[in-house]
Amino acid sequence: MGPIVLTQLATGLSVLAGAALVKSVMDQKPMAGPFPRCPSCNGTGRVACMCSRWSDGDVGCRTCAGSGRMGCSSCGGTGTGRPLPVQLSVRRPNPPPPY
Repeated sequence: MGPIVLTQLATGLSVLAGAALVKSVMDQKPMAGPFPRCPSCNGTGRVACMCSRWSDGDVGCRTCAGSGRMGCSSCGGTGTGRPLPVQLSVRRPNPPPPY
């Protein structure tokens, strides 16, 4: 076998090994399902910039770099809703004093 054939064989084997590694990782820990769209930006990750809301026709500031759109603060610019961990603590009401 020539050096070109050995190189192609090694490349093919490394691709197969990489695919097997990715498959084993995915089988152990599958990716989380898709998050719902952000209701503030409708999944775009961008909202109208403050400068376009209160301007007299001109658009542009440092935040939007003149585009009139800035990153959504609700989703952080990802366009998807992010679940927030919440811890609830519930107290039992004190019983009434005996009479």
